[in-house]
Amino acid sequence: MKRYAACVRVLVVGLAVLQGVSMSKAWCAEAGRPGQLRAEFEAPPFRYQSRPLWFWNGKLDADKTRAMVAACKAAGYYGMGILPCKGIGFDFMSPEFLSHYKAAIDEAGKLGMKMCLYDEFWFPSGSAGGLLAKHHPEALGKRLDMLATDVKGPREFTQALPAGTLMGVVAMETATNKRLDITAAVKDGDLRWKVPTGEWKVMIFTCVRDGGAGLVDYLDPKAVKAFIALTYQAYHDAMPAHFGTTIDSAFYDEPAFYHVKGGRAWTERFNERFRERHQTNPITLYPALWFDIGPDTAAARNALFGMRTELYATGFVKTISDWCAAHQMGLTGHADQEEVVNPVIGTVGDLIKSFKYQSMPAIDQVFAYGRASRAYKVVSSAAYNYDRPQVVTECYGGIRNMPVANLYKEAMDQFAKGINTMVPHAVWYDQAKIIFQPDLTPGAATYGPELPAYNKYIGRLQRLLQGGRHVADIGVLYPIATLQAGSWFGPGNPYKGCVDIPEADYMEVGEVLSLAVRRDFTFIHPEVLEERCEVDGAAILLKNRVNWERWRVFIIPGSRAINVSSLRKIKEFYDQGGQVIATTRLPDTAAEFGKDGEVRQLVAEMFGDVAKLKGQDAAGRNPAAPPAPARPANAKGGRAWFIASPSSAALKSILDEALPDGDGVIERDVTVKGGNLSYIHKVIEGRALYFFGNSSDQEVDIWVRLRGKLAPELWNPHDGKMSPGEYTHVRGKGGAVTRVRVKLPPVHSVFLVADDTTATGR
Repeated sequence: MKRYAACVRVLVVGLAVLQGVSMSKAWCAEAGRPGQLRAEFEAPPFRYQSRPLWFWNGKLDADKTRAMVAACKAAGYYGMGILPCKGIGFDFMSPEFLSHYKAAIDEAGKLGMKMCLYDEFWFPSGSAGGLLAKHHPEALGKRLDMLATDVKGPREFTQALPAGTLMGVVAMETATNKRLDITAAVKDGDLRWKVPTGEWKVMIFTCVRDGGAGLVDYLDPKAVKAFIALTYQAYHDAMPAHFGTTIDSAFYDEPAFYHVKGGRAWTERFNERFRERHQTNPITLYPALWFDIGPDTAAARNALFGMRTELYATGFVKTISDWCAAHQMGLTGHADQEEVVNPVIGTVGDLIKSFKYQSMPAIDQVFAYGRASRAYKVVSSAAYNYDRPQVVTECYGGIRNMPVANLYKEAMDQFAKGINTMVPHAVWYDQAKIIFQPDLTPGAATYGPELPAYNKYIGRLQRLLQGGRHVADIGVLYPIATLQAGSWFGPGNPYKGCVDIPEADYMEVGEVLSLAVRRDFTFIHPEVLEERCEVDGAAILLKNRVNWERWRVFIIPGSRAINVSSLRKIKEFYDQGGQVIATTRLPDTAAEFGKDGEVRQLVAEMFGDVAKLKGQDAAGRNPAAPPAPARPANAKGGRAWFIASPSSAALKSILDEALPDGDGVIERDVTVKGGNLSYIHKVIEGRALYFFGNSSDQEVDIWVRLRGKLAPELWNPHDGKMSPGEYTHVRGKGGAVTRVRVKLPPVHSVFLVADDTTATGR
């Protein structure tokens, strides 16, 4: 299955500090001069227009290559990302291939275009087109295996060790879940253990080379450096003058754990790295990866799976990012299957944290209109969490007979959810051998005539929505603790998420908020909530340098397990007058060892007896139950609601009470078909920008209430024209409110632009 690559140009100066790397040069969005935003919206600079994937799917010819680069510029493309595949006529990374690659980069440089380094032959990233397996088989991916035997003591048990690197041996008493580290009983390749009285399960854990799909060990920086040497460094050595100039960024594509059998990606240094981070040995926790081990299960899985994500984020993403930063380049790229609710086993473990060291988080939106819709906010929230100015989408590929209008539908849906950098899929070297429609090559019969107008439209969206500060009233906890606690190796299909977590409703809640209730929000990672957020009166403040946010409502989506540190901060917010909503299931288990009682106590102090709702199933769901009424406000006005079934009606009713004067509130319910009605509010260069997208097949005529006394103009991204807004000022429950009319034909969008009135709210 595929996608592709692409890139962008901005790497914020602060990234060097955040990533702990040294940089000699960095790009930043230019500071806005008076009138610059208006002028550059009317005529978007070339650098803000889209940069597609360019599939090299035919025999290479230098003259044709140069002609195609020029044609792409004429169609409005600012650059491309070259994706090599079968049929080019030369071996990948051979001198002949690199010569043709350099011809394309040379021509782009002459024309003032920028290119993205796609780091693989085909996809997913990590095999170097088969060169890694050929030259560095030791760097291939590895997996964790378990050999389990039930034994009854007293007796002496002997077992030859299976092949691989021994990670540990654990004996677990069946009746009590008592676990013993018996690794010391291994001698000369055999386990010899005197079994105590009782029934025991003896488990031998080994790390073995898997080599699935010839991919690199994503968890090992040494292995990833071998991949870099075969690709990134080899490209650099062939054309060093273009790095940090014409080649301004790199793109990795679709790494995922499911390529390893059972999604059990592991690495030999896991125990060592775990001890460095947690100051304890993980061996007696290993059984939780396959079995319920009693009260320690949730905490053990959070510790182990959390460590695996940390190894992925530092071993793969950060290792490449450090190389890019040293060569004055940004890094983008995306995992596979981002839309899967539970990413713990099969994808990259923790989707938000996987982007911690990446300058431009990215997502894949291919094969069907809106396929990855529910993951857009997860990925854009990762950018907000880590103060990144750009969020990339690889879009359109694999959609046959796509209407031309869907070029715009996809863009407005995604940009209204925080994505702000478009990588169209795709331009084709040989149009007679197209692998994935649509054909977005200049001159293509269906889409070619639309490309200049489309790229102007994208240019206007990217000029106004890249960088700046996202504004939303609602924070939503990213429930990675409950996802990790409910995951284990064995069941299901890793490609589809392996284990269904019945209480995990966060993507469902996100879609209801975005597309039905139409109140914007940010998913917040537990680590970011702890490390970058503080309670500021009846609000939670995300203390980023650029993207600071202030939430007046905080939602705990369906969770069985939760980080105690998260819950303490939410309780502090509630005590100071904050409004808290929980959905589907209230947590009763800690992600840390020995803290379950504190979790139950904090939940009871906020939600009271609703924790004992009758009629819930094993997951805590109770679809028939109406929202529990809020507990009486505490001394400072804090309230808490529990919604057993987070429908749009239930969420809207509570938000109308908890947050009557929201940042943006549509005055009446709107139902649309064939698309969506959605919006985003950002502040950039001292201007408040509200982007409304109507991707549906019907006209929308609504009044929107915006907090503050504004004088908005209407800026049309389809043609660059501007006009006065139709608005009135009224008094809301919390202060001044501006009512603005938003009238949009089908598949149309608009910006409401006004002076920012929220600067003092930091």
